[in-house]
Amino acid sequence: MIPLVIIDAANVVGSVPDGWWKDRHGATERLRDTLATLPTTGVGTLEPPLDVVMVVEGRARNVTASDTIRVVSAPGSGDDAIVDLVRAAPDRTCVVVTADRGLRARVTDLGASVLGPSSVRQ
Repeated sequence: MIPLVIIDAANVVGSVPDGWWKDRHGATERLRDTLATLPTTGVGTLEPPLDVVMVVEGRARNVTASDTIRVVSAPGSGDDAIVDLVRAAPDRTCVVVTADRGLRARVTDLGASVLGPSSVRQ
């Protein structure tokens, strides 16, 4: 089964102080575009192919999917949406990309692995 990589978009965007707070939606679109090759290049120790899902929330909620990156718009908390995605895939390898300590604990309790934002940012 193809591994699932879940990107905590708000956390990854916020990991680089590049002015993202002036345009959260645009910064999230740029992140999506940066991730475009991830499904075919891999991340960390995960070899391709990968199923990559970016979870968006707040002002970035209207960011759309691309040809290679699925986007899930969290109706509330992005962290809760990420936990729900991990919970819905109990028989899959799941990797969550975030630096959020609380989220890290929640998803590792469900069997997911975690990578930091630098694993997907250039």
